[in-house]
Amino acid sequence: MQKHASFSPLHPGEILREDILPALGMSKTKLAESLGISRQTLYDILGERVSITPQMALRLGKAFGNGARFWINLQNAFDLHKATEEVDLSAIPALAAAIS
Repeated sequence: MQKHASFSPLHPGEILREDILPALGMSKTKLAESLGISRQTLYDILGERVSITPQMALRLGKAFGNGARFWINLQNAFDLHKATEEVDLSAIPALAAAIS
């Protein structure tokens, strides 16, 4: 397995739980209602048990004014970092293909 720099992207749920929710001063129940989702869905996100889907990214982007791409990019960075730690690429040769 390849190891990269010590930077480890955060799960979007951690950002919601540690930064956004406290700044809002809003209960988890009220946030779930505002987003049009169940409390359990919100708890699963905050607990980092589920990924941010495109549909959820749209909801979060609208609610917080930072757009769906922000949330999708956070999730993609987290997922790619995790995969980099889990997938062994050592047996895959680098093929010289012109990709542009």
